[in-house]
Amino acid sequence: MTDYRPISCAMYNQYELAILRHTTMRLRWRDSAGVIHLETLTPEDLETCHGEEFLLARNLIGECLRVRLDRIRTVSALPASTAS
Repeated sequence: MTDYRPISCAMYNQYELAILRHTTMRLRWRDSAGVIHLETLTPEDLETCHGEEFLLARNLIGECLRVRLDRIRTVSALPASTAS
């Protein structure tokens, strides 16, 4: 049993477009321990595992992250020049 709450199709589509366009994003999310994170990420893929959906992304130092979609609190696309 999971506490996952599906996100809207519109938001899911925004993540898909960000992946296709290699759009750098600033995300704020809460992890499973309740810690709030704010990072600049480049989304790479979406995955579903055990009925939960995740964003797979890399941060600015190249670390791979797996963020559960319903834990993302805010997201904003960054201009290409901001990510460098």
